[in-house]
Amino acid sequence: MTPIDRTGTVGVVGTGTMGQGIAQVALVAGHPVRLYDVAPGRASTAVDAIMARLDRLVEKGRLTPVERDSARGRLDPVGDVAGLAEARLVVEAILEDVAAKQQLFTALETVVADDCLLATNTSSLSVTEIAGALRHPGRVVGLHFFNPAPLLPLVEVVSGFATDEAAATRAYETAAAWGKTPVRCSDTPGFIVNRVARPFYAEAFRLHEERAADPATLDAVLRESGGFRMGPFELTDLIGQDVNEAVTRSVWEAFSGDPKFTPSMAQRRLVQAGLHGRKSGRGWFGYGEGEEKPAPHTAEPCKAPDAVVIRGDLGPARVLPELIAEAGIDVTRDPAPRRSGGFIELPGGTPLALTDGCLATGHDGGIRFDLALDYRTAGRIALASADTAPPESLQAAVGLFQSLGKQVSVIDDVPGMVVARTVAMLVDFAADAVARGVAGPQDVDTAMRLGVNYPRGPLQWGDDLGPGWVRMVLENLQSAYSGSRYAPSQMIRRRAAAERELLTS
Repeated sequence: MTPIDRTGTVGVVGTGTMGQGIAQVALVAGHPVRLYDVAPGRASTAVDAIMARLDRLVEKGRLTPVERDSARGRLDPVGDVAGLAEARLVVEAILEDVAAKQQLFTALETVVADDCLLATNTSSLSVTEIAGALRHPGRVVGLHFFNPAPLLPLVEVVSGFATDEAAATRAYETAAAWGKTPVRCSDTPGFIVNRVARPFYAEAFRLHEERAADPATLDAVLRESGGFRMGPFELTDLIGQDVNEAVTRSVWEAFSGDPKFTPSMAQRRLVQAGLHGRKSGRGWFGYGEGEEKPAPHTAEPCKAPDAVVIRGDLGPARVLPELIAEAGIDVTRDPAPRRSGGFIELPGGTPLALTDGCLATGHDGGIRFDLALDYRTAGRIALASADTAPPESLQAAVGLFQSLGKQVSVIDDVPGMVVARTVAMLVDFAADAVARGVAGPQDVDTAMRLGVNYPRGPLQWGDDLGPGWVRMVLENLQSAYSGSRYAPSQMIRRRAAAERELLTS
């Protein structure tokens, strides 16, 4: 199987931002491109907009004038569906409505050749359902580009229940020939990215609803400790609260109200109030003229302890004793801790431990610190104190991490804190997607790194943390909140059990 030849015409239906972006990608790859939009005049306007962008690429030296002029000769608007008759591939980027997409593809079937690929750019609708109304559903495939299509490399190639393997393979290879990084997945709600990414938003919104911290602080912790490029509050303001909430609600409904996908009531209130983010001037944050984004809560400078005792293994935070010693603090090691799990003993005996998904209050009365992508390079660490912990112990913990060059955000004592519960859920969602045949492990990790700029693929992250640690955090969260939202998937349970067997054999 080979990609569609560059001499083959590509049709694009729908000339909004996404349709224009897809058309530009195909055009720059060398194809003749035909644009169609049901609204009179919009296809011609889109041609002008695409050429304006190509002019800017020439100005930046990313395209030669000859290449631009050649592209202009291959780009044409058409006035009706019949104008797409010669297309070898037609990609639709119209409104997210199954009936409208079915109507379009039914009309296309009467004019294009039998071997013409029909692709939908839907981000949330069922490819299987869209294709179900056609005489030849086997040639319908999902080609889910990410916005802006000319810049973002990821394309999810989605096979519906009736999609022919040959059609999916040709679509995959065509996307690769266009310079994209395609991943293959089955037709499941949200595909890969929009399915696996739900906890990134949901856990932060839930923490906000529980008053663990304000949005600016939660964003800062996930960026500066978790390594994510943007926090969920600023990111959904950029995406649009109405758009993000609609995707979450669509996936939740498609999974019959599964608690793991439950939408946020706080986000729902924003949408109902018309506070959609940047495009409306206010969302989680304000974007009016002269309005500044709130600063995250950052602890005032505190004195670091002169010495600490490391009791047991700190697990994913095991590099901390080395960093503490490098900061000039005396470190004594005790390989046999007095409690399950390793911890840092502060002066006075208060334990400072990586969160395990439990509250600090009622557990050991100590201080908890959050997970970091890399404790050496993290710029911020979140701490939470048990209600009974001495204030001087919290100050010592703050000073300790400040001595390592970190800013510190003290949040309320909540199970799993911020990064740890978010990452544990992302790992679990990714593992469950693989177990259910949504996509292979490499495709899942690639999709999450390229589609939403995660600093590490969630499956790789889970391997680095250890499935046993992920399972422990989830089970403790499940115990803290009850219900099935945090119940570890069977795949995480299985991988944790295998890890335990290997360690004990």
